[in-house]
Amino acid sequence: IGHCKAMRFDFMLAKVHNGKCYLRYDDTNPSKENQEYIINIVENVRFMGYEPWKITHSSNNFDLLHEYAVRLIRQGDAFVCSEKSEEVKKKRAEGLPSKDRDRSIEENLRLFEEMRLGLHEEGSYSLRAKIDYKHPNTTLRDPAIYRIKFHSHPHVGDKWCIYPLYDYAHPLCDSIEGISHSLCSL
Repeated sequence: IGHCKAMRFDFMLAKVHNGKCYLRYDDTNPSKENQEYIINIVENVRFMGYEPWKITHSSNNFDLLHEYAVRLIRQGDAFVCSEKSEEVKKKRAEGLPSKDRDRSIEENLRLFEEMRLGLHEEGSYSLRAKIDYKHPNTTLRDPAIYRIKFHSHPHVGDKWCIYPLYDYAHPLCDSIEGISHSLCSL
């Protein structure tokens, strides 16, 4: 019922304001995506009597999202972190910096490229935004924006073994696609 309510709200809001309603799959985690799920969502939307103006995938923008990540590294606004997730979680909670936070731009670029080439194991590295490790909002304490995942993706296949995280990809995809109002639902 909640999904039906969300669909109606999304499509009706677009109609009331003479807008266009996209259906975008925020398919940033290949281990949780499958073609059956993708097809089922479209079928459910159509069953409810709606037709998306356009169907897109975050994965359509993976090349550009990767370019943006490289730009963040070059600007000194992202770093490759070698800390395990438990250690990252603990340091973020305590407002402590990663031991890798001040790694050189050149070293970050090299490691991120090695991540992209599949030279490191899952969980061995992540790319984190360099925001503020003491930020009052713990979500903004140098969040991860890319991780290594050796899973085939249902939309882009085996092109990538690093994937952007949802919180990084979603607002950038909104901007790339010219989305004025992003109403997220499952």
